[in-house]
Amino acid sequence: MKVLETADYITNWLLDYANKVGAKGFVIGVSGGIDSATASTLAARTGLPLLCVEMPIHQAESQVNRAVRHIDWLKKNFSNTTSQEVQLTPIFDSFVAALPEIEGDPDKHDLSLVNTRARIRMTTLYYFAALHGYLVVGTGNKVEDFGIGFYTKYGDGGVDLSPIADLMKTEVYAIAKALGVNEDILIAPPTDGLWGDDRTDEDQIGASYPELEWAMEFSGDENSLTERQNEVLRIYRRLNKANQHKMNPIPVCEIPTERSVK
Repeated sequence: MKVLETADYITNWLLDYANKVGAKGFVIGVSGGIDSATASTLAARTGLPLLCVEMPIHQAESQVNRAVRHIDWLKKNFSNTTSQEVQLTPIFDSFVAALPEIEGDPDKHDLSLVNTRARIRMTTLYYFAALHGYLVVGTGNKVEDFGIGFYTKYGDGGVDLSPIADLMKTEVYAIAKALGVNEDILIAPPTDGLWGDDRTDEDQIGASYPELEWAMEFSGDENSLTERQNEVLRIYRRLNKANQHKMNPIPVCEIPTERSVK
């Protein structure tokens, strides 16, 4: 990949799309991770107004600090960048308090609340998008969006356009480094930041992004694979199959044209 040429291509694509649909600018959630840092930098490079929104929900201090430093860096280098912090912890806590008590599997309860965090953030971003006439910029990469479906449907998957969704995670890192994204973001272990603790994406998935990229592109002889490679391939295929409902269009019940259902 030609890194700077690819960055310029994405920047121009963002600008062209915004102009085509008549959008006044962009809004993006900044988490302190590599994907949001890269996507926000690319959006800032368009010259159109960019609103970076930080939305902590019981967030680890390290994640908050990285997000704040990145936003400060953007504002220093791109005069079109503004920011807004929205403390969503009270809203999340109120929502949890309003839910009925859950009996049974606590893991399902926790996972449902993790997805709720992402959906509250999506709602917040669309508030600002509607307020200013902006487009919501997605932060998903190719492995997450089209490989294993590692995102929340109608949460961080609810966006207007996806500038880095055709980039592998390693390619996202390459662009971020070339564009001068802060070192603390470049070296931080990837995390979705939805659990309120220090668990990483690899902890949750069971494989690293380079391993998943390998699995996503693998088409060789499985008999020649190592034990670890076979394990990674199983992880990738299991998640890819389980999350097809995120990656495929919503099923529509199409009524026969003559409307004569028997």
